[in-house]
Amino acid sequence: MQAFRDAALINNINLKIYGADINATVPALAYCDYAKIICPMRDANYIPDLINLCQSENINLIIPTIDTDLYILAQHKQDFAKINTRVLISEPDKIKLCRDKNLTAKFFQDCGLNAPKTFDDINKYNLSYPAFIKPKDGSSSIGANKANNFEELELYAKNLNNYIIQNFISGTEYTIDIFCNFDGQALSIVPRERIALRAGEVLKTKIFLDEKIISEAELIIKNFKPCEPLTVQLIRDNLTGEDYFIEINPRYGGGAPLSIKAGANTPELLLKLLLNSKNINNNFKILDNAVFSRFDQSVQSSNLQNNFNNIKGVIFDLDDTIYPERDYIKSGFKAVAEFLGDLNYAEKLFDLFKANKPAIDNLLGEINRLDLKDKCLQIYRAHMPQINLYPGMKELLIKLKDLNIKTGIITDGRPEGQRNKIKALNLNKFFNDNDIIITDELGGEQFRKPCSIAFQIMRTRWRLNYNQNLYIGDNLNKDFQAPRQLGIKTLLFANPEGIYYKARQACESEIFCYDSAVTSIEQINNYIEAVPPPPLQL
Repeated sequence: MQAFRDAALINNINLKIYGADINATVPALAYCDYAKIICPMRDANYIPDLINLCQSENINLIIPTIDTDLYILAQHKQDFAKINTRVLISEPDKIKLCRDKNLTAKFFQDCGLNAPKTFDDINKYNLSYPAFIKPKDGSSSIGANKANNFEELELYAKNLNNYIIQNFISGTEYTIDIFCNFDGQALSIVPRERIALRAGEVLKTKIFLDEKIISEAELIIKNFKPCEPLTVQLIRDNLTGEDYFIEINPRYGGGAPLSIKAGANTPELLLKLLLNSKNINNNFKILDNAVFSRFDQSVQSSNLQNNFNNIKGVIFDLDDTIYPERDYIKSGFKAVAEFLGDLNYAEKLFDLFKANKPAIDNLLGEINRLDLKDKCLQIYRAHMPQINLYPGMKELLIKLKDLNIKTGIITDGRPEGQRNKIKALNLNKFFNDNDIIITDELGGEQFRKPCSIAFQIMRTRWRLNYNQNLYIGDNLNKDFQAPRQLGIKTLLFANPEGIYYKARQACESEIFCYDSAVTSIEQINNYIEAVPPPPLQL
């Protein structure tokens, strides 16, 4: 998800990432824009619920990340296609081939490649020891074991319902990260050595652009014709140099980000394929022999349950959090109406705005003065607004100051307009100028939320741990992703007057977007509970 977000940023693509899982504490959900809890894959409502979710949220693409739901998703590809949602997966027969290790071995052999001889009965195994036994449809090395003799093989087999047995091959393990377009044409092939593993997942890898492995991968692609990422595993015999292919995963593998880091920017390719871009360049410069490692990081994976103790810094959004943005819009329309010479236009402009129409364009079109559009926009954006703080906000800011809690603002928007709002609201009385960040001033619109740079800057200035900060905002589309990923506590102002207002009941379905929600300044005030300790005296 981080790789896809980076690709979207670099290519100026408006990307929203949804995560769906049965478990609300899955850490990856903290890196989604929105997270949804769904029923288990074996539930009869799984596909209908997923289709409803995709339809209601206009999802363009489903990217499976675990093995267990690959087959059922493949079976329902056409059902998703009817609502214009693509599932990044091949046909059911190919998924079945990958899930059944017997069929996988036969497929490799049909491609003219080596694969370990496979048995499904311990009494039929007639090769030398050690042997290797694993579930017929397993993943992540669960239930996979090396047996040094028949007695060990028999012991392992008792714990497995369906299994396969292969002769154990001693050698170097490799993974091939393959990415193809929707027609099955290869766009990226990156072999890499599996240097260190944990529970079947690679921890350290070395890029290995071996011509033999790449040519073997091309045979697999030719016969498989995938329309999704493939992760292929093989073992190179240390004595003979022969490659033995053992597994195909028809999805992004857990180690795929390592190939992406090496230069195979498949998320960028996939986003451009979805947009039908003609500017698809897969001439990657892969860092051959480079070593990449994976590591764990900690994220909060459960809501705080209103636990906002030890707050030492509060960061506010500006529009519809500190003051009502509708008042700014009305003020701007009034300035435009005055320029046009008819104050009645102000109400008409606001009515057009409430109807989700381009207000200034529509009005000027009606009066045949579209030639004034640029001037009207300039007046709207540069006017000094007639706006006021929300009732209770002044008292809240004074209370925070009395409690010695740092306060700041992170706001998006054109700098001139945002500065005029700050001046009109007299906010420099409550906030130090260095603690007000207008993201566009950092270097352009790409620094707007959900970009995390502004939050990192604020934390560096304040020298506080992220979890000692509280962020208060109103826009579920962009306000909470960065704070949640950084570990900043979050409070949704589900502002009934706000432009981005959603009923609290609806907001609560957005798992992990925020820690808690309020609908008034008074309720925000109740969350500021902790008084920081006195300064350390040396």
